[in-house]
Amino acid sequence: MTDVPRALMILVAGPYRSGTDDDPRKLEANVRAMNEAALVLFRAGHLPVTGEALALPLLETAGSTGPHDALFQEIFHPVAERLLSRCDAVLRIGGPSEGADRMVAQALAQGKDVYTGLAAVPDAR
Repeated sequence: MTDVPRALMILVAGPYRSGTDDDPRKLEANVRAMNEAALVLFRAGHLPVTGEALALPLLETAGSTGPHDALFQEIFHPVAERLLSRCDAVLRIGGPSEGADRMVAQALAQGKDVYTGLAAVPDAR
């Protein structure tokens, strides 16, 4: 019996603020890098998600003024942590990131697969 490909819900974890000095263009570039990886995963048959896709609209709605306010602390990382509990795996991309590394550590502690490159993710088609 051969393994049947299975679609996974994969959290794409990468730097958001790291190395940006909170420059909006650099923050957007980091989000774009995660979204580009997510698109590749989607086209491979998976359901990719990012914490940013959920947290950033919530932060805007809550009235956050930026990464240094209390609302950011209340919402940003907790959204990713809650999302991770529903995911099958994590794809870690990009450079240094305390938050992304925390997602990887939590995924491993929960017995989830962690991929360090798109080529390592099994195709679901």
